[in-house]
Amino acid sequence: MIRRPLRPLARILEARARGESPDAIERENIRLRHEAMRDTLRQRAEIRLTVLGVGFICAFAVIGARMADLAASDPEEPRVHASAASIIAQRADITDRHGHVLATNMETHSLYAHPQDMIEPERAARELAALFPELDEERLLKDFTGDRKFLWIRRQLSPEQKQAVHDIGEPGLLFGPREMRLYPNGAIAAHVLGSAGFGREGVHAAEVVGRAGVEKTFDALLRDPARGGAPLALSLDLTVQAAAERVLEGAMRIFNARGAAAVLMDVHSGEVLSLVSLPDFDPNDRPPPSTEGNAGDSPTFNRAVQGVYELGSTFKIFTVAQALELGLVDPDTVIDTAGPMRIGGFTIREFRNRNYGELSVAEIIVESSNRGTARLAMQIGGERQREFLDRLGLLDPVPLEMPEARGGAPLVPKRWGELSTVTVSYGHGISVTPLHLATAYATLANGGHRVTPTLLRQEAPETGPRVLSPDVAAASMDMLRRVVTEGTASMAEVRGYRVAGKTGTADKPRPTGGYFEDRVIASFASVFPADDPQYALVVALDEPVETSGSEPRRSAGWTAVPVAAELTRRVAPLLGLRPEIEPAPLEGVTLTAN
Repeated sequence: MIRRPLRPLARILEARARGESPDAIERENIRLRHEAMRDTLRQRAEIRLTVLGVGFICAFAVIGARMADLAASDPEEPRVHASAASIIAQRADITDRHGHVLATNMETHSLYAHPQDMIEPERAARELAALFPELDEERLLKDFTGDRKFLWIRRQLSPEQKQAVHDIGEPGLLFGPREMRLYPNGAIAAHVLGSAGFGREGVHAAEVVGRAGVEKTFDALLRDPARGGAPLALSLDLTVQAAAERVLEGAMRIFNARGAAAVLMDVHSGEVLSLVSLPDFDPNDRPPPSTEGNAGDSPTFNRAVQGVYELGSTFKIFTVAQALELGLVDPDTVIDTAGPMRIGGFTIREFRNRNYGELSVAEIIVESSNRGTARLAMQIGGERQREFLDRLGLLDPVPLEMPEARGGAPLVPKRWGELSTVTVSYGHGISVTPLHLATAYATLANGGHRVTPTLLRQEAPETGPRVLSPDVAAASMDMLRRVVTEGTASMAEVRGYRVAGKTGTADKPRPTGGYFEDRVIASFASVFPADDPQYALVVALDEPVETSGSEPRRSAGWTAVPVAAELTRRVAPLLGLRPEIEPAPLEGVTLTAN
């Protein structure tokens, strides 16, 4: 930049020659210099303000665009971009229908080691092996003194174990926070709840994932942060479940049974209030799956949902109900049940080779006549029989909220010929789960609408498609009531609750073919109260035997029926059902009129 002098000599000489003051020239040059400086500073200020304004506009545009993007996107739980922070450790509780906790979480710790930070690895290995017998001291010492930089020692520690490890005083032994699944009621409802274990793990967090039961079915729901930890409410009633398990445990001891199962269901909503399978297990320490022997003998096997069995004469009411629905007979129609009766080269026999002669349709159910049921099935025909059983839900796995339910696929005849039609009519040649049977009886009990069982608490029942007319459903309940008052289930009567039901005793099939002569599946399917059905109950015992008499007795009337009666007697008050006690007859009293 060229800087001009304030008093240029040439102009001063000219000014003096004209008699002017040279100071005026200096003042004019100062003024011009100041104006030039002011213009330069103004231009710089304008440039700076322009740049600052553009910057603010861009910043607001970016923020506005981001806000618009967030407003248009789905809400998502914010996570810190760190390896451990991406693990969702929180898992919601599971409760029964009344809010009692069935599964919850407990804070605990894991134990890991940084061998490079250890001061006395030999002593640490020795004392850890003393604290935890499952750990090998030599293996620990080899890991502590080798090249490893990180080592898991135990995934879970109790508070006492943590303190004991802390007392070792080894800086290379470190603790990581953990949240483990806790089942405070032990083995109660173990098969329904299933189990949970660790999935992805980090030093400072580990996710808990479902392994079986409802824990697995609702795993994503239980881990969803958007639910805010809201508990999952099941349809089970904890007190009813505990009572049912206690009764069945006693029954297994009394009758020397290999296993037992029971299902209690609301006939209107399909809610399963109790589902028992014995033997069971503690979900806090779930045993590993069995790799040897029969899978059905494992305590983790759910007999009520996975076990498919021939349930015998409990199926007879379905044959009679279909015959009534088709208009082929009515309850008073007489059927000739006299023998012999041969179908496809096989003889159809009655229990203990009885010969009932002519029986009404209602009496066929009361006396549990195989030949009477068979003659009705022949009138119905195999195609219509199969279609009706399908509408009852007896030919497909039950859509219950458990992964194990998919394994309970019914075993049906490959060729549904005349012989299969006859045998299926009284519950042989077809195998279903106790849950299937409870669902079908609930359909009979609620007026003929198909029931879909559920393990989730329902606010209101949903009416399913109609399978039977109300009149046929009511007639079926009357016949089942007569089985208790006059037939093979007399020991099922519980005073005040009017039980209706049907017994079933089926020989167990041999693995190599044929049937055992001294091993049975004894079952009893019931509904109570019979005059206003509310609940369906199915009890099944595997290889029971009653030995109080001179000869061993294995039929359902002597085994499953008294168990179901005791179960009804205990749970009905828990369900809020008030007994209706009929007044006893007045003996020796003469009524007179005033």
